[in-house]
Amino acid sequence: MEYAVLGWPPDGPTLRLDYRQFSYAGKFVMSNTGKAVAREGEEIVGAIAFNEDRTDETALWLRYVTVKGDRRGEGIGASLVSFVTETAHERGYDTVKIAVNNPFAYEAVWKAGFGYTGEQTGIAELVCAHPGNRSQTRYQAGLDEYRSREGLSDEEQAFLSRKATAQPPK
Repeated sequence: MEYAVLGWPPDGPTLRLDYRQFSYAGKFVMSNTGKAVAREGEEIVGAIAFNEDRTDETALWLRYVTVKGDRRGEGIGASLVSFVTETAHERGYDTVKIAVNNPFAYEAVWKAGFGYTGEQTGIAELVCAHPGNRSQTRYQAGLDEYRSREGLSDEEQAFLSRKATAQPPK
């Protein structure tokens, strides 16, 4: 797997992804966000769009993370998030943030070294940051936010049940 930053905000490149294979594909055609990809050979299997925080020039926000539909669950998203985060810190950003809207994404960014800030944004998205609080208590607090929601899928409910007493992923 090869990881590459294609460009930084505000002069990021456009990236055309097949909407049938990638969630949020339309968000990657914007040119004001940075982009990074995970590739196998010439095939893009994952992508991230990101931009600077409007009020804090030392913070970078990961806005959209997508993995090709038939490759989800392989850890590609978490690995790509880790790569972009490390590269952003090397570039001088003190903090990297992401808002996640489901427990699977929450688990993936936790694996990438993020911690739950205790904040929410957007439509009930949990804000996670790197570096951040990665304690057992904070990990479970984020999962509890999802547990309190109505309309969870059977998969989400089963996942949250399995994680009820789990230690945070490494």
